[in-house]
Amino acid sequence: MATCILLRHGRSTANTAGVLAGWTPGIALDDHGRDQVAEVAGRLAGVPISLVAASPLQRCQETAAVVADALRVSIESFDGLGECHYGAWTGRPLKDLATEELWRTVQDNPHDAVFPSSPEHRGESLREMYDRVTTTVRDLDARVEAEFGEHAVWIAVSHGDPIKSVVADVVGTGLGGFQRIHVDPASATVVRWAGHRSMLLRCNDTGRSLDSVVPRRPSGGEAARESVARPGDAVVGGGAG
Repeated sequence: MATCILLRHGRSTANTAGVLAGWTPGIALDDHGRDQVAEVAGRLAGVPISLVAASPLQRCQETAAVVADALRVSIESFDGLGECHYGAWTGRPLKDLATEELWRTVQDNPHDAVFPSSPEHRGESLREMYDRVTTTVRDLDARVEAEFGEHAVWIAVSHGDPIKSVVADVVGTGLGGFQRIHVDPASATVVRWAGHRSMLLRCNDTGRSLDSVVPRRPSGGEAARESVARPGDAVVGGGAG
């Protein structure tokens, strides 16, 4: 039951311009985004990170580089963590996209949303994106646990819609509940797959230190309780944290 910190890239030049970046090359962090990422790196101080995995897109690579350098961990890139392929929507202003019929499908019926391809950019459906990202994160999580043990913590640096997909998967809403989730730039979302149950530990967190997400080794009464509890069981009454 490794712990995954899903980190959205810092604010980018596309965020401030109000355009849908998608897989457009050359989308970098802006000055505020770089400040956000430096703050996140500080919040991660003291967290023993086993792996930093990142989307190959520039804004995520820049985010991952700051974090990995601070933590002295190398970066591995995975296309499966990349942004949704928005096809013909790529690079267009969000205010214009909001007037299109497909926008309402994306908002209200994400299962049916398919982005049309263009000569420059291929499109995919939200379902394809959801399956791609959740499979990648689950596979990486299993790899980290196998290599580093059940108390390992790792980071996946990705984008808003992919992180929302993982949260929807973890809390059991599936793609249908995808648009009920909000993920800010440079926010941390923490999930854990524990036996028969997945858990959302934090979502869209932009403030607190992240050292408390590191799993503790139980002792005393906690060890006795965990000896009869199944992995992933919630603490009745909410615990004493």
